[in-house]
Amino acid sequence: MIETIAILTVLIVLGVPIAVALGMTAIGFLAFGAVPFTIVPTLMFSGLENFVLLAMPLFMIAGEVMNRGKIADDLIELCSAFVGALRGGLAMVNIAASMVFAEISGSAVADVASLGTILIPQMVKRGYPKPFAAAITSASASIAIIIPPSITMIIYGAIAEQSVAKLFIAGIVPGILLGFALMAFSYVFALKYGWEAESRFQIMRCLRALRRAVWALTMPVIILGGILGGIFTPTEAAAVAVAAALFIGFFINRQITVFDVPAIVLTAAKRTSIVLLMIATSAILGWYLTNEGIPQRIAASVMALSDNPYIVMFWVNIMLIVLGMFLHGAAAMILVVPIAMPLVKLLGYDPIHFGIILTLNIAIGQQTPPVASVLMTASAVSGSKIGEIMYYNKWFVLCMFLVLMLVTYVPWLSLWLPNLLIRF
Repeated sequence: MIETIAILTVLIVLGVPIAVALGMTAIGFLAFGAVPFTIVPTLMFSGLENFVLLAMPLFMIAGEVMNRGKIADDLIELCSAFVGALRGGLAMVNIAASMVFAEISGSAVADVASLGTILIPQMVKRGYPKPFAAAITSASASIAIIIPPSITMIIYGAIAEQSVAKLFIAGIVPGILLGFALMAFSYVFALKYGWEAESRFQIMRCLRALRRAVWALTMPVIILGGILGGIFTPTEAAAVAVAAALFIGFFINRQITVFDVPAIVLTAAKRTSIVLLMIATSAILGWYLTNEGIPQRIAASVMALSDNPYIVMFWVNIMLIVLGMFLHGAAAMILVVPIAMPLVKLLGYDPIHFGIILTLNIAIGQQTPPVASVLMTASAVSGSKIGEIMYYNKWFVLCMFLVLMLVTYVPWLSLWLPNLLIRF
């Protein structure tokens, strides 16, 4: 296993695309065995042979439509009306907007790219340091993979063969908890640096903002309401979300035209193809690792460290955080799930609960260099250097780690809601 991670890390550092690096590593190991290479295309195809993966491009299309439809402007005004009266109000608006936008996009990179271009300049204009504005935008954007719909959870559900509907519902409480925790840290910053509230609380402004954003808020109602009501599956919910997003873009906001549709579909197709190719090539590596019994050996080795499941899970989290520093979120999940699942079962953890733990670890990985896809996007959008952003962002990473520990050791936070609402 150490050799696998080492080879992957070297290839990625050399600039080899992650999907290609996964495939090269797997084929390299197969070359030393007696397995015929004809199994490679079969494994790649079987890795993608999962109906739930169809939800991924659909949610990406819906998110891109909402992004181009200027829905972010309405959501920002809504959040500003409700939380802008707090100290450090614009930072609170940033976090709240990410929490609401998470119900639409399912992608942290899409979140920071959409909201960051609007909020970071506004925060700088109001006297916030640009690196801080980039840091809070980056940290809060990772809520998008925790609060449903989540592309990361769709991938986990497909690999671990778990209910995506349960994963979606399980992410609600931890996602909201993380949002409030980030707000608390931002409030401390506001007190330290003397940042004032953005505006006074006005009930009429809240009502006007709510009326403007009401169509955008129908998206989570459609997605979650339809799934919980048993009307459609998560994949079907994604298709309905696309139809609803197009309706809002064409007829309500009127920011989308027929000529925009090809570009929207092409953008979603490019993003989806990157992830699907990683899943396909990782299926080869996953088969090799399983065939060699490596996951079981790792599980036994970790369990030999301690018979206390709390201590074992602490070290599992640390290893996942380190792995997330070097691998893209999807690649890390694809590599970790087949290896970690035997250990999770030995520890008695619910696979749904572990899915939320793994998602939180990936959210931290999005903020920690050298890979840090969301942090890099925030740096590009803001024009701030990574080191400048990390001066503030390290505290938000600490906040995310504390929430991770809480979710790890209090399973109720993840499992209460899906057990209450979903009976299948």
